[in-house]
Parts: sequence; structure tokens; C-alpha cells
Amino acid sequence: MRHPYLEIGQIVSTHGIKGEVRVDPWCDDPLFMKQFKTLYYDKKGAKPARVAACRPHGNIVILKLDGVDTVEAAAALRGKVLFMARADAHLPDNRFFIQDLIGCRVVDADEPETQYGILTDVSRTGANDVWHVTDESGREYLLPAIPPVVIDTDIDAERIAIRPLKGIFDDAD
Repeated sequence: MRHPYLEIGQIVSTHGIKGEVRVDPWCDDPLFMKQFKTLYYDKKGAKPARVAACRPHGNIVILKLDGVDTVEAAAALRGKVLFMARADAHLPDNRFFIQDLIGCRVVDADEPETQYGILTDVSRTGANDVWHVTDESGREYLLPAIPPVVIDTDIDAERIAIRPLKGIFDDAD
């Protein structure tokens, strides 16, 4: 099930004295957060927070929210997780939210009846993501999420077709 609101980051501290907050962005690039005019304090979208300004600052984001005008008001938000509306997000082609990938069946691209397991986690390594695929017996395999390996991703069908590198799975050639 695709959730309409997804976690995008966490307020970690204040910035300055005019109510700005520092946000640890939970996305590929802090610039991604600049596209949102409204964020939310809850996963149901019931508590909106209008974004007055947003700018990357190294690997964090400096955010100014309407109605948060003092350092005290900003400090009260420390630790809060921010959510974005999925409908407001614009992803490039062949980019997916990690939440949508988790739970997808991982199958062989050339023999789709061969299922390797379920994608259960994603590790961010810097060079490329590493997908954790867990088979029926509970054994976990690590799969590099690179174009030669990941052939097709269909999140609507909850299916990822791969061509595994030699040695990833016990029976790989």
C-alpha cells in the first residue's frame, strides 16, 4: 500500500534566532526538499506546516516555517519528524521512494518464475544503494542496486526484475 504521506526528515536543532530550524533530510539530496510548499507534522496530513523558506546547507536543510518566529518556538520542534505529501513530490524517471520498494518481490529478469525473495531493506553506501533481499528461509542477500543488475522495477505490481551478479545467490552461475 502506498502511503499518501512519507517521512522526509527530522528537525534536529534551531538555526539562528528568527525561528529557523535545521533538518536532517531523509532523501537523496537536500535540494529535493525545496519543491515543497507545505510539509506535515504527522503521517496523516492533518497538521500542515507551511514552508516560508528552504535552503540546503551542506548535508542539512535550513527551514523556515510560517508561524515559527522565535528561537524558542523553533526549539520546541526539535525531534519532530516532517512528512511530505506524495502527490506533491516530483521524482525523475526510474527513481523510487525506498518505502515503495520494500516488500517488492525480487525475480529473475530472464526467468520470471524464479523468485529470489522479498526486498526487506535498503542501505545507502554512497557509491550505490545496496538492497537486502530475504528469501523464504529467512536468509538475507545483498544486491547492488546498479543498472546491470536491476533490470525493471514495477512498484505497482510490487515486482523487481534483476540479473544477479555471479555469486550473490548460491545457485547463481
